[in-house]
Amino acid sequence: MTGAGSWALGEQDYHRITAQLNELLRESNARSALLVDRTGQLLANAGEQLAFDPTSFASLTAADFSANDQLAKMIGEPEFASLFHQGEKESMCLADIARRVILVVLFDQRTTVGLVRLRVKQAVGDLVKVFDEMFQRGPAGQHGPRPLLEGADDEIDKLFGD
Repeated sequence: MTGAGSWALGEQDYHRITAQLNELLRESNARSALLVDRTGQLLANAGEQLAFDPTSFASLTAADFSANDQLAKMIGEPEFASLFHQGEKESMCLADIARRVILVVLFDQRTTVGLVRLRVKQAVGDLVKVFDEMFQRGPAGQHGPRPLLEGADDEIDKLFGD
């Protein structure tokens, strides 16, 4: 797995990704879709306004996926490519994208697990292509558009005096 510093999410990539998330939501009738990297950073989201802190949710999502990877290994599987958490009214699907990013789809009774599973599988294939292109380009500073969050770390450090 390549670290977060080895690839960059450019503005054009972000627009392609959010268009695919919106298409997934339309086709599955799900409420919201988020992309989280394996370190717990929220990369993109689409759909309904979230009623919770997306930063905390992203961090917990990465931890959940990591814990389930360990559970998979314990039972002899290399990984779980997708996870479903089904509640009484709200449910979510988590799916691996290129071993670096997690797709999270939040849905309720307006749709079915089967439809979400089908549409997520299709979306994962499309998103893998986008992320593979980004990973091929490599780190920020190589050819291509300027990274969306370039300089954000420096600005945060300035704010907090570090």
